[in-house]
Amino acid sequence: MMFKSLEGKEVTIHFIDGSSVTNGKIEEVDDQSVRYRDEFQILYIPISSIKSVAVNTKERQRPRVGFSQ
Repeated sequence: MMFKSLEGKEVTIHFIDGSSVTNGKIEEVDDQSVRYRDEFQILYIPISSIKSVAVNTKERQRPRVGFSQ
């Protein structure tokens, strides 16, 4: 199952109804649901209600370019 590989990763889950949850981690996956934990709550999300999942990646810091005197 594709969600199994996302266990322990910080993700944003987008739902079929247009809402989403972000800044949480997928803790556990079974055949019918995903357990998702963020700072405030634990959600048991039916897989059938998920439209897409995006892995949150940290934006890379670009080196500063400039001159100082």
